[in-house]
Amino acid sequence: MFNNKLISFFEEIGKFSLMSIEIMKLILRGNIHFRNTINQLAFVGTDSLPIVLLTGISIGMVFALQVTGLFQMYGASSMIGAAVGLAIIRELAPLFTGVVIAGRIGAAIAAELGSMKVTEQIYALTSMAVSPLMYLAVPRVLSCLIMVPLLNVICIVIGIIGGIIVSVLVKGVLIELFVESVRDFLTPIDLFKSMIKACIFGLIVSLIACFKGINTGEGAQGVGISTTSAVVTSLISIFLVNYLLSLILFSNN
Repeated sequence: MFNNKLISFFEEIGKFSLMSIEIMKLILRGNIHFRNTINQLAFVGTDSLPIVLLTGISIGMVFALQVTGLFQMYGASSMIGAAVGLAIIRELAPLFTGVVIAGRIGAAIAAELGSMKVTEQIYALTSMAVSPLMYLAVPRVLSCLIMVPLLNVICIVIGIIGGIIVSVLVKGVLIELFVESVRDFLTPIDLFKSMIKACIFGLIVSLIACFKGINTGEGAQGVGISTTSAVVTSLISIFLVNYLLSLILFSNN
């Protein structure tokens, strides 16, 4: 039984890799359905904005609440802005943006494509000589590649604003001190590396969700299993890849 599960696991990894390579080939060749892509850009970006804003300001306020008192205790108030800013831009914003996208967009993609598979709409596309990957998967993957880094930037900005609100209004830190600390320690390279993280997280979520949706089992139960599996697998992958990316991108800082 264990051997069968191991074989099935590696078979799934192989199928996922082949599908991912095919999707990236379609994107690089310009085989893109633009109307679907525009719709998905709005769904991933605009529709996700409220929850990203709420998440960003929450993590900024909570993190500032936790570290500000400790820094003030040791007379390091001048470093509060740097600590909050670096934590948000390097780790918290891209990670929580990826988690939000996995929970909202990943589940939606898997459920939608799974329903299309169960109702044989994907087979109908194939019978009309329309590539399901080009028509369905490419717009979703491309929209995540574009919009998740932009959502990450918004999360960074609102997170730092949340940190300022708590540090200044609750803990009494001078706003000039906070802003100067952020300006001195944060660089455009940090933002660029953060956007790389978010882009990879968006790619992971969209590819996994498309794979799970297109390979959904029969019936409503199959859709539910695929949706749950897409979210769980995406979250685990994001957490594991986040450590590797942090090790690669920020190990010398």
